[in-house]
Amino acid sequence: MRILSKLVAVAATLVALALPARAADVTANDTARFLAGMSPAQDSPLAALTGDPAWQRHARFFDNAFSQLEQRQVSKIRTWADANLAAPKPTMFYMFSGPDFLYADAFYGKATTYVLSALEPPGFVPDLSRLPHSAVNAALYNVERSLGSILSFSFFITKQMKVDLHADQISGTLPILYVFLARSGKTIKEVTPVALDASGIVHVGSENAGRNPARGIRIIFSGDDRVERTLYYFSTDLSNAGVRASGFLKFCATLAPGNSLIKSASYLMHSGNFSTVRNFLLANSATIIQDDSGIPLAYYNPKSWRFFPFGRYAGPIEKFPGKFQQSYAELFRRAEPIDFGIGYRWRTNESNLLLSVRTAADEPVADATASTEPAPPSPARPRKPRPPAPIGQQLWPRGFLWFR
Repeated sequence: MRILSKLVAVAATLVALALPARAADVTANDTARFLAGMSPAQDSPLAALTGDPAWQRHARFFDNAFSQLEQRQVSKIRTWADANLAAPKPTMFYMFSGPDFLYADAFYGKATTYVLSALEPPGFVPDLSRLPHSAVNAALYNVERSLGSILSFSFFITKQMKVDLHADQISGTLPILYVFLARSGKTIKEVTPVALDASGIVHVGSENAGRNPARGIRIIFSGDDRVERTLYYFSTDLSNAGVRASGFLKFCATLAPGNSLIKSASYLMHSGNFSTVRNFLLANSATIIQDDSGIPLAYYNPKSWRFFPFGRYAGPIEKFPGKFQQSYAELFRRAEPIDFGIGYRWRTNESNLLLSVRTAADEPVADATASTEPAPPSPARPRKPRPPAPIGQQLWPRGFLWFR
């Protein structure tokens, strides 16, 4: 009996020791692949969940959706970038991005540090292997819904993200970043919560970053070339008052100069309330790729920049009246064609893309509050874009908001 008791005790101890090890075996990379509808490592606790019919349906849905997106847009963007970006900087800035790593990587795939920022919180992804099946299925469904608009259009819908990514089990931008990293062929090495203090210094984990820090996530990953890269996502207010109160732009300045992407940015930098971030990008970017929702042409110093327009400028969609730029229209009369859609005007024959390349880095930034461009005339009522044929079974809420 004593021997049996000892054996039972030893077995219980081994089980207790095995439980934490099992939890540790669910890596961030396995979680990302599982959420993306891709098989995790064979020895991962998540591997057993891939036999569930709900996950298999989820995997087929994403296989189809990302295959279409790759053929329709992403592969063409990579080809365009290879042909037009001669010497990209190591750092890539993407303000008002949300969790859109997919297009950051497509345009600037050679960057080694990516800095994404928006209001949405970084959120949390638990150990999915310890959740009830119903909770896992709900998480997969929420991720699908949250990605519906960017898979079909190229931008997120704010209202849809706020509903779907504040579920009980997963939340914030982290699950979407996971999906985009996995579907872009990346391997996640490390995921760490970070925060910025008022001086722009990075604090890791539970370190004290002072009052009102900009909170975010740092993800170390690699691609096919096995080069280690870093992705930062920060939840921060990019308005003038917001950036004055945080160390976000001070942190970005330590990584400058960089290349910048501005897409589907709700025309926020057309107003004086976002002049600080606008000036930062103009002062700290070697190249800027944007659609017309980014920085108005009037704020670029023509002595410091060369402009390369691509596509067609059809004016803003009706959700953003009064944002027509006559100077932009004149510039795009000599635009080169593009074979992909981007931004709010997501149709290929309506999309505009402006590549601005700095020619004189020592030129001072013009006063962003003193535009030389007169008030633009009200444009003719633009044609409202029609959603494309939905990928899989999409649910499109009425009265949705456009994502920045």
